[in-house]
Amino acid sequence: MKMQNHISVQSSCNRGSFSSPATPRALVSSVLGLVALLAVLLTPQTSSACACGCGVFEVGDLAMFPDGKGGMVFLEYDFQHQNHNFSGNSMAPGENNSDQRILTHFVTLGFQYMFNSSWGIKLELPYVSRSFTTISDATGGPVKLSWSGLGDMRIRGIYTGILKDHSLGVTFGLKLPTGDYNHNDANGDIDRDTQIGSGSTDLLLGIFYHHAITKDNKWRWFAQANLDVPMFSQEGYCPGTELDASVGLYYNGWSVGRAKVRPIFQVINSYRTSDSGPNAMQPVASGYERILLSPGVEIDLHPVMINASVAFPVFQQVTGNQLVAPALVKVAVSFKF
Repeated sequence: MKMQNHISVQSSCNRGSFSSPATPRALVSSVLGLVALLAVLLTPQTSSACACGCGVFEVGDLAMFPDGKGGMVFLEYDFQHQNHNFSGNSMAPGENNSDQRILTHFVTLGFQYMFNSSWGIKLELPYVSRSFTTISDATGGPVKLSWSGLGDMRIRGIYTGILKDHSLGVTFGLKLPTGDYNHNDANGDIDRDTQIGSGSTDLLLGIFYHHAITKDNKWRWFAQANLDVPMFSQEGYCPGTELDASVGLYYNGWSVGRAKVRPIFQVINSYRTSDSGPNAMQPVASGYERILLSPGVEIDLHPVMINASVAFPVFQQVTGNQLVAPALVKVAVSFKF
């Protein structure tokens, strides 16, 4: 269904449902544990908080982990081509889904600054270019639409003073509705979950940890999780809550000339509840869980760092019929100062 009824300006999102796809108890426990841990860590001591699933690109980038006082600017390119129709945990016939293809390029300009060894801030502003092919409800024929624009800005605070070695950190902030969520053609062929912007204001909570495995510091591991909880929505659509987590291993002992080369391997879990509201897809065709394997490499040419990775889904469980991508690509270049 491609109809969009503009019925409200702003409303609170219903965040009480982790119902679809089928909710693994362990995953719910992980979400609740993350929220509880962040609530404890972020409580002041004087008192005894895109259907594209693009949050998956936010985890697993070593260059973004704070490393003492100082700043960094970065440019990140992410790409996904959603052209395989899935239903449940397997491929489904393409004719079961009126959407045929979603090809998206994300280019994100970011700034991160640590005011001291414990406190910092991070800003991200994406520019999104999307190509969308679907079967129009109005004409019954295929239509291809392409558009570009600024996406939703993310603003986060960073705190790494929990442990003396600053290896454990938390992030907290907001995703702001700066992206366009009303772009459409005359027949209303673009659903809200395919828009560049979500139209929602989201609470962002995160946690990360990294530590040496061997005494010589050559083998290290890391873990990271980000939770995106929509708080306020606009015009009858609230995106699902999303949790993205990664666990990775990397080798810190290679160099080529002055460049340090770090091969990286990580496992990523991405989970999102179904969208809600009268302008969400009906019947419900949103919400998923997926597990991805992601090899990558980081090249350190201080003060410049280059990070590249490709993530391949090895398990996917979706609600309804949804387009999925066979691979997710990420390349980031950062400059520290």
